[in-house]
Amino acid sequence: MSVVAPPASLYRVARRAGIRRPRPKKQVPRMRAPRAQTGPPTLWMVTPDFDRPAGGIRKQYRAVDVLNDAGLSAAVVHKRSGFACTWFEHRTRVVAAADAPVGERDVIAVPEIYGRSILDLPAGVRQVIFNQGAYLALDTLVADGSAAAAPYVTNPDLAAVVVVSDDSAEIVRYMFPDAPVHRIHHGIDPAVHHPPAAAPRRRIAYMTRRRSDEAGQVLSLLELRGALAGWEVVAIHGKTELEVAELLRSSQVFLSFSQLEGFGLPPLEALACGCLVVGFHGFGGRELFQPPFAVPVEDGDVVGFARAVEDVIRRIDSDPAAMAAAAAAGAGFATERYSRATERQDLLDVFAPLLAA
Repeated sequence: MSVVAPPASLYRVARRAGIRRPRPKKQVPRMRAPRAQTGPPTLWMVTPDFDRPAGGIRKQYRAVDVLNDAGLSAAVVHKRSGFACTWFEHRTRVVAAADAPVGERDVIAVPEIYGRSILDLPAGVRQVIFNQGAYLALDTLVADGSAAAAPYVTNPDLAAVVVVSDDSAEIVRYMFPDAPVHRIHHGIDPAVHHPPAAAPRRRIAYMTRRRSDEAGQVLSLLELRGALAGWEVVAIHGKTELEVAELLRSSQVFLSFSQLEGFGLPPLEALACGCLVVGFHGFGGRELFQPPFAVPVEDGDVVGFARAVEDVIRRIDSDPAAMAAAAAAGAGFATERYSRATERQDLLDVFAPLLAA
């Protein structure tokens, strides 16, 4: 077995000691007070200034692209002037918060990560909370108490709450029964995420952004048992969107270490690239984990995880044709159920009525 892995971090040491890394409170960027408006309304998609791979940010850009392509007005709003994401290719309209000419009939979409400060957005302008992380919203309740609920329950400008999985829809509706919740489906870009033209290598891939301790435990167990002999294990870290897709296409198995996800794009992208997926669904991704192409493991059960991986490897060796067919079925499931056409329609169903002239 060969393993490509990231360096250890102090964060892992803190986690072993039972210390949680405190999340700094994020504040919405300052935007102009609304002006009188004669033209059509615009959607301003407030997006964090974060230029490292993050599927949620990529989907915010994608939503703006969909609306602009449909003839509606939309733009990504970053705090810093001149900032735009560089880890994926795009031609998205991007503006700085201080330069966004917000109109009184516009709509501001804002991620759930901004918590209580969502109420600091320009008053009198309709808001959509673009909640791609329902468990992050729960974190804000723990940190800020009832104040964190205010954007959802005492916000006169709230027009909609958008979520990205059935699990998130259930959570948000349970937390805020009166909130206007709309579920959308993320879409797979078949030009980026698609199966390989040739058979993949004996390679197992996983991402390092989540649960690095559990990943190390699972891989150590498999190595101890000799299950990884003849396999290359690749830790995906710091790659562009296209580089990640190429690594996934070259792999037969993807290990999912999702944790409390609003949805969790990596397992979906791995399926679309022809991988068999094994591991934790993070709850938000539970709808993806359907045998035979995706094997769910009870959350936190690293021994069960190792056993599931070993079983998949054994089946690949004993019946490669059946496992190749399962991988093909997974790719079909991913690209059909989570198509760009479905994503586009879902986004237009939510935003087009709000942006009607």
